[in-house]
Amino acid sequence: MATDAGTAMPRFPPGFLWGVSTSAHQIEGAAEEREPSVWDVFTAGPGRVKDGSTAAVACDHYHRYRQDVALLAGLGVGAYRFSVSWPRVNSPGGADFYDRLVDELCAAGVRPVPTLFHWDLPADLDWLDRDTAARFADHVSVVADRLGDRVRTWITLNEPAEHTLLGHAIGAHAPGRRLLFDALPVAHHQLLAHGLAVRALRAAGATDIGIANSHGPTWPASREPADLEAAGFYDLLLNRLFAEPVILGAYPEGMGELMPGDVEADLRVIAEPVDWYGVNYYAPTRVGAPQGTDTEFGGLTMPAGLPFSVREIEGRPVTDFGWPVVPEGLTELLTGFRERYGDRLPPVVITENGCSYEGVDDQDRIAYLDAHVRALHRAIEAGVDVRGYFVWSLMDNFEWAEGYARRFGLVHVDFETLERTPKSSYHWFRELLRAQGPSS
Repeated sequence: MATDAGTAMPRFPPGFLWGVSTSAHQIEGAAEEREPSVWDVFTAGPGRVKDGSTAAVACDHYHRYRQDVALLAGLGVGAYRFSVSWPRVNSPGGADFYDRLVDELCAAGVRPVPTLFHWDLPADLDWLDRDTAARFADHVSVVADRLGDRVRTWITLNEPAEHTLLGHAIGAHAPGRRLLFDALPVAHHQLLAHGLAVRALRAAGATDIGIANSHGPTWPASREPADLEAAGFYDLLLNRLFAEPVILGAYPEGMGELMPGDVEADLRVIAEPVDWYGVNYYAPTRVGAPQGTDTEFGGLTMPAGLPFSVREIEGRPVTDFGWPVVPEGLTELLTGFRERYGDRLPPVVITENGCSYEGVDDQDRIAYLDAHVRALHRAIEAGVDVRGYFVWSLMDNFEWAEGYARRFGLVHVDFETLERTPKSSYHWFRELLRAQGPSS
């Protein structure tokens, strides 16, 4: 992979926030010590996870969190983005774990940045039900009351687009529904939950709130009208549908009437102002007109019934997951958002960026991160107000329907012994942070 790694990394603005990310279901384990989530139910079904595994133990972070916080302190990050398991908080003693974790982070000088929903919905709830949004706001109030004296930065939801598409439209993730466009109420109810969560956090005194939405440039397969139309619809569905209600307080044209309830009133809630806008970036998507057959994309099967098809991006290196490596796509995405939304765009934080590669001496991951950090700096030079960057992920983990076959971590985890081994990328990132100076 060609990079500028031989040249000095540009300096980021003073106080730029550097961090790493994880999620509860992917690392905590201790499943027997909490209520079940939709992911526990999903992974119990045959053939749903490629290696037949579950997250019952995962990285056993629940019992080994002190060791993992020590890894964070050794890395020198300014912040740690983790998620709070809603089923665990619902369980006796579950909130105590997050008390202990936040105390440990604060003692280590690492800012805790909890995500309040990262796909592990309690098994008895359903995003098709509007009431789940209100139930989520109640959960947020409980967590804010418990942790708000030490936590200043909050994330409401992680990637509602993927949770809608993969979990409810095509059935590749929990809860495994295949509703196609009948999954749109799931999108609306998650966005409503975000707005209600912002209100609940404000009521608890929070002043630093964001959302983590996944985004990437959409590249048409050609300039033919059918491909341009399909790419435009894909971009609307995966980018604009989840960004514009939050940023602009409106759905893209034609989408609002497809949503349930009093949409105009709901949008006033969804558009509660955030302090920053989180972006998870991995790659652009090349999209063309429907091909009449199922298509493979990033390990997923996209059904033929969709009004677009996802195509391979040719001529690019790929990760071990088969995802194309396109660092300049991050610059394109951020400058495009700035052009599209102008002064309505809040400050941006990259809440996830990372890659799957095998090995402890992971030079490909170093090259990937180096190139993406430089691409991020180019977006800042172009006038985008970017305040932080979080690597996905601190450690190898349970990678959803891929099981343990994909390794995104800066730290290698032996899933037999649970031994942690910092990779070459961990040491590279530590040196980058030392050169950049303290985070805010």
